[in-house]
Formats: sequence, C-alpha cells, structure tokens
Amino acid sequence: MNIIETLAGEFHLNPQQVEHTVELIDEGNTIPFIARYRKEVTGGLSDVTLRDLDERLTYLRNLEDRKEEVIRLIEEQGKLTEELKEKIQEAQVLQRVEDLYKPYKQKKATRASKAKARGLEPLALIFRAQEKEEGSPEDFAAAFVSEEKEVPDAQAAIDGAKDIIAEMISDDPELTAQVREKTQNTGLIVTEAQDPEEKTVYEMYYEYQEAIKKIPNHRILAINRGEKEKKLKVKVSVPVEDIQALLEKAVITNAKSIFTELLKETVADAYKRLMAPSVEREMRNMLTERAETEAVKVFAKNTEKLLMVPPVKGARIISIDPGYRTGCKVAVINETGKLLAYTTVYPTQPKNDVAGTEKVLKKLADKYKINVIVIGNGTGSRETEEVVADFIKKNHLPISYTIVNEAGASVYSASKLATEEYPDLDVTTRGAMSLGRRLQDPLAELVKIPTKSIGVGQYQHDINQGLLEAALDNVVEDCVNRVGVDLNTASPSLLAHVAGINMGIAKNIVAYREEQGAFTNRKELKKVSKLGEKTFKQCAGFMRISDGTNPLDATSVHPESYPAAEAMLEKLHIDKDAIAQGGAADIEEKISLLYAADEKPKQSGTRKKGLAALAELSKPKESPKKNLGKAIEKLSAELDIGAMTLKDIIEEIKKPGRDPREDAPAVVFRNDVRSFEDLKVDMELTGTVRNVVDFGAFVDIGVKNDGLVHISQLSNKYVKHPMDVVSVGDTVKVKIISIDYEKQKIGLTMRL
Repeated sequence: MNIIETLAGEFHLNPQQVEHTVELIDEGNTIPFIARYRKEVTGGLSDVTLRDLDERLTYLRNLEDRKEEVIRLIEEQGKLTEELKEKIQEAQVLQRVEDLYKPYKQKKATRASKAKARGLEPLALIFRAQEKEEGSPEDFAAAFVSEEKEVPDAQAAIDGAKDIIAEMISDDPELTAQVREKTQNTGLIVTEAQDPEEKTVYEMYYEYQEAIKKIPNHRILAINRGEKEKKLKVKVSVPVEDIQALLEKAVITNAKSIFTELLKETVADAYKRLMAPSVEREMRNMLTERAETEAVKVFAKNTEKLLMVPPVKGARIISIDPGYRTGCKVAVINETGKLLAYTTVYPTQPKNDVAGTEKVLKKLADKYKINVIVIGNGTGSRETEEVVADFIKKNHLPISYTIVNEAGASVYSASKLATEEYPDLDVTTRGAMSLGRRLQDPLAELVKIPTKSIGVGQYQHDINQGLLEAALDNVVEDCVNRVGVDLNTASPSLLAHVAGINMGIAKNIVAYREEQGAFTNRKELKKVSKLGEKTFKQCAGFMRISDGTNPLDATSVHPESYPAAEAMLEKLHIDKDAIAQGGAADIEEKISLLYAADEKPKQSGTRKKGLAALAELSKPKESPKKNLGKAIEKLSAELDIGAMTLKDIIEEIKKPGRDPREDAPAVVFRNDVRSFEDLKVDMELTGTVRNVVDFGAFVDIGVKNDGLVHISQLSNKYVKHPMDVVSVGDTVKVKIISIDYEKQKIGLTMRL
C-alpha cells in the first residue's frame, strides 16, 4: 500500500501536498504550528484536517507494520504462499489482516488441536473433500480407531474430525467476513431488564430491540451503561438459520457426498460454538467504538465552542457560588480578575436571610462599582437567582447578571494547581472566584480544569478515557493557539497548551518573568531554561507581547517572517508604530495602488472619439482593491515569501491581535428571572445552548432546568446531527411544546 496515495485519495488532496505535510509531521512540528505557519506546504489545511490526517497516517503505518509482522510469523511456520502474502498486502483494514492470520495463530489447547494430536486431521480432510458417495462415515473412521491415541471407537474419531473441520470453518477469513456482514446487516441488539419490577432510568430498554445497522450512538452508550450497572441484559439476535444456510452453501460442495449430513452438523456447531460468540463480541465492540468515537467528537466540538466563548471585557464582578446549609460564597474581582473581597451570604434555606444578603450585595456593589453579577448553576442557583434579580430591580441598579456553568469548578478549587495559585484562600472562595473569571476569560480559566469535568458531552465517564483525553487535549491546544496568549500575564496552565510548550517549560517562563521582569521581546524566550531553538520556532508566533520593543511581537506574525513583514512596511511607507497604535487599516489599498500601474490596459492605436469617449470617462472608477489578489502575488514574489503567509501578515497588520472569539455569540445577560410555574406551552423565549448531544440540544431559558430541543424539533428540514444546526453558546429562539411539572422537564422546539 502506498500510504501517501491512499491518504491523498481519502482526503481528496494532491499526493505531493500530502507528502510534504507528512514530512512536516515526521519532523516533529506541532499541528497548530503547521496549520498556521506552513500553509504553503500544506495548501492551507486546517488544524482539524491536519489532525484527522495525522490520525489516519498513524493507523495506516500501524497497518503496514502489522502486515509485515504477520507475513514474517506465517513464513517462519513455512506456510506462507504467494497468494496468501498478496491477500495480506492488499488488506485495507487491520480486521482483514487478523482474519487472514487467524488460521496460523498459535492457540491454546482446543478441541480441534487435541483431535489433531490424536491423528484425526487426515480423516477431517477426507470429510471436507466430500469425494465419497458410497459407504458411511463410520467406514472411513474405523481406520483411525486407536487405544494408544485415545480414539476408542469410530464415533470418537468422527467427533474429533468434526471438531477439526469446525475450527477450519471458523478460521476461514472469507466465511468469517460473510458471517460478520450478515450479522451487521440483519442482527438486532436486544435488551431486557435484570429486574422488571425495579424502577430505573433504563425502563425504556426493559423490553427493547433495534437493528445493529440503525441503532444511534447515544442508545448504544445508554445500553452499555445499563448493562454495566447490572440493570439490563444485552444480547445480539440474528437469523441463525439464514447464517447457517450461508455457511452450508460455502462448505458443502457435493450434495451427494456421504458426509453431507455430518458437515451440516459441523457447520451448525462451528457457528454456534465458535463463530457466533466471537462475531457477537465484535459487533458489540464495533458499536461501542463507533459510539465512543462520535461521543468524543461531540464532546470535543462542544468543548471548543465553550472555550471560544468571547471574554467579557471591563466586567467588575460579584461572583456567587450558590449553596444551602453552608451559604453562598461570594467573591469580588476587578476587570483584570484580581480578587478584591470575599464573604459568605445566606439567602437560601435554612436561614433564608434575604435582607442580610441584599445589604451585603449593595455594600459591595457601591464600593467596587460592580456592573455584573455571576451566579453558578449548581445547588441553590434558582433561589439565589431570584434574590439577585429582585435586588437589582428593587435598587434600580445598572447591573446585569448571568448564569455560569460551574461544572468542574469544585475540581479546580480543590486541585494542587489552585492551592499553588491561591494558597491563602479556602476551597469555596477559590471556586467562587473561578466562576467570575470564567466570564471574563473562559479560555484562560477553563484550561485549569480537567477537560472531561467541564460537562458538555454525553456519557463522558463511560467512554474510553485515553481517547477522550487525547481529543480534548487537541481541542484545548488548538483553541489556545488560535487565540494566542499574553506572554506577560498568562498562567502556567495556559502557557502549557501553547505549541511546543509543556508544563515544565511553562513554569520556567513564569519563573523567568518573575525574576527578570516582563518580557520586552520574543527573542527573550530563548533565555528561558530548557526552551531551545526548536521549541522557540513552534511557540513564538503564538506568544503576544503588548508594549514591547517590536510592535510585531503583539501580532501572530512569526519571527521568521519579520524580515519580509518589515520590508513590506518599508515598501508601503508604513511606520511600524502604526501597528502598536491599532493597525494600518489602509494597508490593502496601499498594496493595490502600488501595483495598479501594472494593471492598466494598454491603449489601442486609435483614440476614442465623441460619445464613446464621453461614456468611457463617465464610468465609475474601480476600487483599487479589485486587483488585490494579483498585487499580493507580485509582492510575495518580491519579498520571497508565500502568498498565503503574506495574506496572514497583512491581516495581522491591518488589525493586530484580533481575537477570533469576537465572532462567537455574545454572553446573554439578564435583569429578571422567571419561575418554572410561569412557563406555559406555546410560550416563545430566547435561550442559550448549554450542551449538544446526539439526540438534541439543551437550552437555558432562564429557569433552573435546561429545556430539551429534540433533534426532530431543531429544524423544519431533516437534521442528520444536532451540531449541523446548533453549537454550545448559540443564542436561539425556542417555543415550549411540553412541560412536565413533576419531573421539571421542558420540551422545546426551534421549528417556529
């Protein structure tokens, strides 16, 4: 297999493009670095495509390695034929390689191996050949009776031969593939209750069945969890007679043979005893793997949207972590996230000290000029929200409030990292402060939390944790590098996700900063312990320095491109200081004008006269930007830099340090609160998408529990997956279609 050509075909890319991209990966370059700074080499492939390609590259290389190993192992047994070798080399998936290797794989003692040890393999081959049409199986078996070999009679010989043939059938790669395909296409997942009388969340699966090829991923994960918790029994049901008929057709080649009935019995045994259990395990594993892979993608996409929520700048915050018995922890932070004050209030049961809470909030709001109140969405959130909304309304304050998802806050506040950051604060105060900071800069705060604790997926604790953590690490890395980090303010947690940087180097950067003072230029990074030239190349472009000695350090322009960027600025007569002052908004126009002369059409030999000439003069002049593309190509050739890279440099100089999170929906603030009892069917509301799962989206509409927009209610058109319609953080208009007051569940629709 030519891996480069295979990847080119699968990703619809040019083979040379793939080859050069693979070279970059093999050189140890990080995906964010390749995606951002090697666009000419990759053809502008996104970080998502690059990660998919890298993952597929690893699989195909493992496949080729396994092929070589299997060929070697079979060859060592002296059983490798050219035909078998060719089949192995042509295999497209690992499953096929393992199927081909199965007959030659060393097994533990089986009924077949014991029968072979008793000298019954020749008899099995006679039966399998089906050449005899006269006599009986016993006639041929009699010759293999031997007390010495523990074959007491003809029936024992026949039974041993059947065991050998059964294993031959189950080891046959082509027959295995047929049984697997038939099971996948016609099989059912069937579930029933361990205890039909017990009330559990799995009641819909107490008597349930669904086709293997149609069952959705979220139901697979739910069934797996029910089975793990010993609430459900799960099995695979297949049309056994059809599968046995399929095997008989392949195995029985001479219906007149005296061994036909014997072979039918053997086929039934081979399937029931050897093939069915194995294929059933494969089906369950295949479904679980498929469901886990998709669940990880959903989790990763939701996490990305959550991390890329725009920061709320200029927010002076009272942050409240709600609770009951122990009260609500309050933290006050300024615009930069610095803790100004903290206390505890008791607006909820059992104390219900609303007056005391309002007094504290008024004092803090006046003293620190608060403009936002943040409330965690955990225990006591609903009651706390009512008190806050009433307090704002009663005092006519220019304050808005918002609810923040506090998933993972308790994990962070009790972590070693939080203890190192705020050793003098108790766990609850750290948690309250973290909630406020999530609003100010979600990305900087959420990177401190184990990503699977953020809680924006489905069944995250049930799926392969290694797969989940790897995917989420990639998401965090891509988000951090897409946004960039302030080298002089970023925490070690944030710095550790920059391309090429690990936690050790991140701590060294902070230590250098504390000892030597703020970084004044990117070159200083090379003075940081253990940060060598290779790491500098990977990380430098993602580090930002405001008010440094070189204005380009505040942009995403990589230091390797500084000479080209500076030559361009000089050519366009743009002072570098213009970048620091907010950018050169007219840079594209200047580039177009610089090369406009080259684009003027040549005059013909005859002059236009009369009305034609007047008409030509009256035409509106074309914008110089019309020829920007060609102008950039010419400029890139002169500067000896790729056109894609030059476009990125121009964008950065035009608007330096632009935050890509600005494109995301803004945070929804509130001034009032609605109770569950206020809700009515057909009521139209505006809400925020909090989570997206396979079967729909959960939307915060201002009451304690989020409402569910089922996948069937997301659009008037067919929706393959909810993520095709909505994302975490989206502001959406919904209508209530059902209310369950007892279970506090709300059904919503977006089909307005």
